[in-house]
Amino acid sequence: MTYACFTVEIADHIAHIRFNRPEKANSMTPEFWKELPEVIDRISNNAEARVIVISSEGKHFTSGMDISVFMSGALEGGGANAHVSAEAFRYKIKALQDTFSALERARQPVLAAIQGGAIGAGVDLATACDCRYASADAFFAVQETAIGMTADVGTFPRLVKLIPEGWARQMAYTGERLPADKAQQIGLVNEVFETPEALLEGVMAIARKIAAHSPLAVTGCKVMANYSRDHSTADALDYISVWNAAMLRPDDIKEAYFAKGEKRAPVFDGLKPVSR
Repeated sequence: MTYACFTVEIADHIAHIRFNRPEKANSMTPEFWKELPEVIDRISNNAEARVIVISSEGKHFTSGMDISVFMSGALEGGGANAHVSAEAFRYKIKALQDTFSALERARQPVLAAIQGGAIGAGVDLATACDCRYASADAFFAVQETAIGMTADVGTFPRLVKLIPEGWARQMAYTGERLPADKAQQIGLVNEVFETPEALLEGVMAIARKIAAHSPLAVTGCKVMANYSRDHSTADALDYISVWNAAMLRPDDIKEAYFAKGEKRAPVFDGLKPVSR
C-alpha cells in the first residue's frame, strides 16, 4: 500500500515509517492525519512487526501541522453560528488528537528518530512515541504559541510527564527552540547522535534488540509503562499482578534460558492479530 506522506517498509520484524515530503519540511497535511493512524493501527492489530521506527527524509523531522488542516475549520462560523461551529471544531481537534494516540495504543514500541526540527505538532508526535532519539542538529519547538494559539493535539498531557514541568511551561510560553543536547539533559530524548545517518543506524540497532525479545513480554512492558504513568503505584502493582497471572508465558522463559545456554538467538512466537 502506498501513502501520500510517508513510506512504510517492514523487514526483520521492524516496521520503518519514513516521512517523505522533505520539500515541504514533512508538514502534516490532511492526508497525514488520516494515513498515520491507519498504518499504525494496521501494523498493531495485524501484528505485522515487533517494533515501529519513525524517521524522516530531508532537513527536518516535521514542521508540524500544515496550515490547510486547521484554517478551514478554526476560522469559520462567526456571528450567530459561532458556538455551533466551535462545538463541531472540537470534534475535529479530537480526531487529530487520536492520530497520535494511535502511537500510544499500538501494541509495539514506537521509536522516533528525529533530525532537524520537530516543530508544533511534531512535538506532539514525538511525545506520543515510546522513546525519542535525535541527531545533533535536532531541535524541538512548541510553535503554536508563536502563531497565536494554544497547542491542543497532545503537547500538555504528555510533555509535562516527560520533562520537568518548568521546562515544559517555558517551551510552551516562549515558543523557543530546545536543542538536542538540552533535550537529552532534561530527558526528552534518550540519546543524541552526531549525524542523521548515525541516528538512524543507532535507532535501528535498538529496534533490533527489542525485536529479539519475546513480543508478549515487550508489549506487556508497554502496557505497564503506560498504565503506571497514569495511575497510582498501588493500582499499577495490582494491574501487573493480574497481567502476569494471565499473560506470563513459561514457553518464552524456557526459550530465552535455553537459547542463552546454547549461545543462539531465541525464537519467539509473535503476537496474534486482533480485530478492532
